[in-house]
Amino acid sequence: MNGGRLRGRLAAAGLAGAAALGAALGVTPAVAQPFDGCPSDAILERFESFGRSGRMPMELGRWLSDPKAQYVEPFKAFDEVHFVGVCWVSAWVVRTSAGPVLIDTLHAPHVDQLLQNLARVGIDPASIRYVLMTHGHFDHVGGAAKLKTVAPGARFVMTRRGWDEAIASARQSSGTPRAWTMVDVDVVVADGDVVTVGDTSFKVYETPGHTFGTASYEFPVRDGSERHVAFTVGGLGLNAIENSQQVEAFIASVRRIEGLVARRPDPVTVHLTTHPFSNRLIEAAAALKTRGPSAPHPLVDPEGFARQLRSLRDGAEERLAVERKAGR
Repeated sequence: MNGGRLRGRLAAAGLAGAAALGAALGVTPAVAQPFDGCPSDAILERFESFGRSGRMPMELGRWLSDPKAQYVEPFKAFDEVHFVGVCWVSAWVVRTSAGPVLIDTLHAPHVDQLLQNLARVGIDPASIRYVLMTHGHFDHVGGAAKLKTVAPGARFVMTRRGWDEAIASARQSSGTPRAWTMVDVDVVVADGDVVTVGDTSFKVYETPGHTFGTASYEFPVRDGSERHVAFTVGGLGLNAIENSQQVEAFIASVRRIEGLVARRPDPVTVHLTTHPFSNRLIEAAAALKTRGPSAPHPLVDPEGFARQLRSLRDGAEERLAVERKAGR
C-alpha cells in the first residue's frame, strides 16, 4: 500500500468528523478487535473509509475505546524524548534540564495508560513543568483535567482559539456517551512564541486548518552527539471542516511546514506525529530496537516527512475543490 497516497486521500476525505468520532467512542469495548497489534497501513485504511462515509464501523469504535487493544509499549525516540501514547493517538514527553514537558494528554479511557507510561520511563507527573497542547479535540486534550490532578504545578499551553475550541467542545459533549471536561484557560500562546524550559526551547507555530486554533511545535532533539530539529504537526486531517476557507488555511499551514523542512541551515528532519499511523511510527519504533550503533536513526527522515506533507497538501487541494463546488 502506498502510505503517502493514502494519507493524501485521508486529507481529502477527512480523518473523521469530530462529533461522529466522539459518539462512536461511546461504544462498549468488545473482545474481538479489527487489528492484531498496531499496523499503520491497516488503520489508515479503516480511517479512510470512515472519513469517506462519516459512519464509524462498530468494530473500529470498539477498538478506539479499548485500552488493552490500544496499548503500545512506551519507547525512547531520542535521548530526551519518549513516546508515551497509545496506538491511535500520540503523547510525547521531553526531558529538559529544568523538568519534563508533555505534548498532548490523550483522553479517557487512555489517561491511566498515559500515567503508567510516564512512570515506566521514569517520569513523575508531579514533576511536569508544561503541557503543550496541539488543538481542542478531545483525543488530544481530553486527559488534561485528570492530568492536572496529579501534575498540579504544570502549566497548560494552547493558542487562544485552541482554548476556545476545547472548552466549547467539552461543553458540547455534556450528556453524550463520551462527555469530558476541560481545564480552565492557563497559558495562551501565539505564533512565534517560544516556551523555554531549562536548556530546551519549544517554538510555537499557529497552523490553522485541522482546527482554526491548531498549534504545532518545533524543538531540538539529540541522538548521542547528533542534534536534530523535531516538529510536531498539530493537526493532520481535514475533519470538522466548515468551509473552503478552512481548507485554504490547512494548505497554507502545510506549505509553511514544507518550508521548514527545506530550510537551510537547521532544517526540520524529524516528525514526532500526533497520530502514529500517519507516518508508520510504530514500525519505525520497532526498527529502533534492532538499530546498530552506526545505523541511521529511523525517525530522522526529512524525505519521508516531505512526502507526507506533499500528500496532505494534494489531498487538501482535492478537498478544496469539493468545498468550492458545494459553495461552502
